[in-house]
Amino acid sequence: MAEAKKVAQGNYLFREGDPPDAMYIVKTGSFAITKTKGNSEIVLAEITVGSMVGEMALFDKKPRSANVKATKDAEVIALPYDSLSKQMDSLPVWVRAIMKTLNENLREANKKIKILENANPSEERFPPHIVNKYISILNLVSHKYGKQEESGGVSISSVLLRNYTIQIFQEATNKMQTVVNALTELDFVKQEDRGDGSQKVINEKPTELFAFVDWYNDWLFKQEKDRLPELSDNEVKVLNGLLLFARRIEPDKKNFRKVNLNDVQNDSMKETGNLIRPEDANSLIEKKYLGEKIMDEAGTYVMVNVEEIESLANNWTIVNALKKKLR
Repeated sequence: MAEAKKVAQGNYLFREGDPPDAMYIVKTGSFAITKTKGNSEIVLAEITVGSMVGEMALFDKKPRSANVKATKDAEVIALPYDSLSKQMDSLPVWVRAIMKTLNENLREANKKIKILENANPSEERFPPHIVNKYISILNLVSHKYGKQEESGGVSISSVLLRNYTIQIFQEATNKMQTVVNALTELDFVKQEDRGDGSQKVINEKPTELFAFVDWYNDWLFKQEKDRLPELSDNEVKVLNGLLLFARRIEPDKKNFRKVNLNDVQNDSMKETGNLIRPEDANSLIEKKYLGEKIMDEAGTYVMVNVEEIESLANNWTIVNALKKKLR
């Protein structure tokens, strides 16, 4: 027998993993269909008056595959599976078979979509220019619509970001969420649950992210002969370590600082947590991130232009960190 059920804003009609008992028709209010990810929730869809939810488990009684959370005070009509099953028994066998097959096909299609989204070895899921595009969308939306926060960052709604991503730029919202999660782990972004199934997305370092996007776009689309070579994660660690020592030295007239590699080797473990040997600078010299190596009676030196390579070291740190997070 159908019965009315009220759900206050912020409360759940049901949660992911709950055993199913009924399907529902939304009479008033609205809901968000969400998936739990870490300490936050990702909004997959929104359902409003007249929509149906929870119908897929009618045939197979599988646990709920997502959360359904009220975004406004709502009322639903609950249709218990027991009652529906009795009514289904009165339908012709061929009708029940078609409905069951459609339901199974939909579940199977959802599984395949999830597999394709998360593990396609033949195609790079996050090529560099796409990563840069998603960060650009975040920058654009936060710059145009962002609310200034006390931290210096700007905040936007995850719903607004999602709508811009899919409606205007026609990009996948699940990939945008993955990029936002990666930036969150790198302390460029914060996410706070609003209590209505959406999040407040705070772009904590908008100026730095804008500068990164401009640099990375320029680097990606330059001819190979006109750009500095890519740096590995280990090379970036060496470069950041050398910069740490170089900042303590007065520059010469050409803005170079003469860094003693023997001193770096002796003190790098204590100062940076990584051992930097004189030969570790060789690849950075070959790639023209550092000046020439000089040897004299006092030791082996390398010439470092801090002002020229500091931002490059920061940018390659971001690139390599994003690669790890977005594998």
